[in-house]
Order: sequence, then structure tokens, then C-alpha cells
Amino acid sequence: MYVVRRCRSRAAEQRAEGTGVRMEPGAEAAPHTRSLEEVAAIMNTRVSFLNSPFLLGFDQFERTLDRISKSAAEGYPPYNIEQVGDDGLRISLAVAGFTFDDLQVQTEDNQLIIRGRQQDDKSRIYLHRGIAARQFQRSFVLADGIEVLGASLDNGLLHIDLRRPIPEPKVRTIKISGAGEGTPEPQTIDVSPDKNPA
Repeated sequence: MYVVRRCRSRAAEQRAEGTGVRMEPGAEAAPHTRSLEEVAAIMNTRVSFLNSPFLLGFDQFERTLDRISKSAAEGYPPYNIEQVGDDGLRISLAVAGFTFDDLQVQTEDNQLIIRGRQQDDKSRIYLHRGIAARQFQRSFVLADGIEVLGASLDNGLLHIDLRRPIPEPKVRTIKISGAGEGTPEPQTIDVSPDKNPA
């Protein structure tokens, strides 16, 4: 939590409410304190740990993390992920009330997407309706090489079986070539200061 020592106005206090910033009105400003605007900018800034020059080609990984963080707030339907054997995974979703026709399992660009859509039965007359027809979309990001083996619906649980291949270690030696082997010769560019481009 940031504490802002200088309170400029009551309006500034009201803007700070609900942002995790506590205002202390009437306190003396210290040289290390920040204004409310600076604190708000810090709190809204996204920090990426993949900005190192030593991490090359991780742009897709960062986009995947963004996608995961957006879908993490979904709470329905609840699910379990369990290890089955050495290289197997099983995702089980609680989808009570859904039939085979109401569910759809797809893979799109290394992403497993499960959709459920219940249709309202117009012929029924409800005296009390406590169970609403729901729809959902739950997505899981799959690592490269993970295969979806199949899906089954049993007693209100949708089971999706996956196989995770065990990677084999790969070692490759890169040949270091000399200056005259396979690399172009450096060229000299003449630049004379007395020539003016027109």
C-alpha cells in the first residue's frame, strides 16, 4: 500500500478511495513522497519480466500469459486437473445438466476450448425456476506437443484426456567459422566530406 503524505484537496482524497492509496491529510510532505497521480500511474503500470535482452523469442509466451490472466477470473464450471500415469493428464469439468449436444470441445492454436450452451425448453411451464440454463466457455493453454486424446461425459463430469510427451534432451554443436569461411567480407564505404548531396 502506498501512503501519500501530502493531501492537496478533498477531491484528491475521494479519487484515492478504492485504489489502495491512503491519504494522510495535514502531514508534512517528505522529499521521497509521491503525488497521487504518480502513485496511480505506478499501480496501473504492467511490469513485464520478459524484457531482458537475454530472453529472445518469448513474445508469444508473454501473450500466452496475458491470455491466461484474463481467463483466470472465470469460475464456472469448476474443474480438476490430475496426473494420469507418467505422461497423461486429465481435465475434469463439473457440467451437471449438460448433454452431449450442449457441449463442444475444440483446440485452436495451442488452446483447448470447452464450450457449453444449454437450450431453454419452451414447452415447460415453471412454477419456480431456480436452475437457469447456463452457457460457459473455459479455455486452457496447451504447451507445444500436448495431444488431446479424447473426451467423455460421465455422471455430470466431462473428462478430457491429454498426453504430454516426455521431451528428449537435444544437444547440437554449432560450428564456428573463420573470417573467410561462409561470411561476407567487410566492405569499406567511402564518405568524403566535400561532396554535398543535392
